[in-house]
Amino acid sequence: MSALRLPHRDVVHCPLDDARIAVFTDDPGWHGERLRRAFAGRGREVGFVSLQRCHFDLAEGTCAVRLPGFETLPAAAFVRGIPGGTLEEVVFYLDILHALRHLGVRVYNDARAIERSVDKGMTSFLLSAAGIPTPPAWVIRDPAEARRLIARESGAGHELVLKPLFGSQGEGLMRLGGGSATLPDPPACNGVYYLQRYIPTGTAQSHDWRVFVIGGRAVTAMCRMAQGWITNVAQGATCHPAVLDPELKDLAEAAAETLELDYAGVDILRDPDGRARVIEVNGIPAWKGLQQVCGMEIAEALVADVMRRVKECAPLMEIAG
Repeated sequence: MSALRLPHRDVVHCPLDDARIAVFTDDPGWHGERLRRAFAGRGREVGFVSLQRCHFDLAEGTCAVRLPGFETLPAAAFVRGIPGGTLEEVVFYLDILHALRHLGVRVYNDARAIERSVDKGMTSFLLSAAGIPTPPAWVIRDPAEARRLIARESGAGHELVLKPLFGSQGEGLMRLGGGSATLPDPPACNGVYYLQRYIPTGTAQSHDWRVFVIGGRAVTAMCRMAQGWITNVAQGATCHPAVLDPELKDLAEAAAETLELDYAGVDILRDPDGRARVIEVNGIPAWKGLQQVCGMEIAEALVADVMRRVKECAPLMEIAG
């Protein structure tokens, strides 16, 4: 019996509602309201959707994905948050996003981009492979090997930063080596150690830059300053206006392109010699602090890029129909 052969299709187009936009979040808050107003200004209604309430419907003749509050799938979906959970739950949430893209929905950022950026190990690998300056990093399972690495780096005069492989907002960071904290047991790190070389910024007050990229273009930036060594706003750092110089702009755009992100928050620091390095790339970045100091309406720029991409897809949808 010969195998059934089906034509290969990257996208299966089904009827989409161009008048409504899904925003994936469990807590719309300030960001949700900014997006709602910006989409409303372009004649689009926003429906806030939790990925926890979505499901697959694989009955014959259906479009397969069900979003609460949407009888017809929207033409676009803006991802503002991915819920935490078990491995199975997180894979399920990403599967929903993968499936929406397959059905022709413009997902912003899509699941592939989020998978690259949420995993610090893969982010470091891709940045390094692309030749983008980024601190040396190691992803290790064996605690004995991790301790040997810390001793070797410490002997060379370096400290390391232990970060959760999946994490944000500066939570769970530890400095190791040079008399700092000792390596925690594997369960405290979910069995995987992500270690990045600590780069001092050469001043009494730690600082770095958050560069915001939309549609492949770095549009604005801020400097984050902290009394301690962690420069995340959620950990008490303060936001200050910053000049988006050509080096920061080029680095941020290259990082976003490497991870194939529609929009991104790219974190960059300079070492005591002034060399810039990308330390993290956020695929679901907040922008409340940045909004307060940048002088532009970020939600409007994001929505403009979403609608541009939907418009670019429209002729393909008509042809497919």
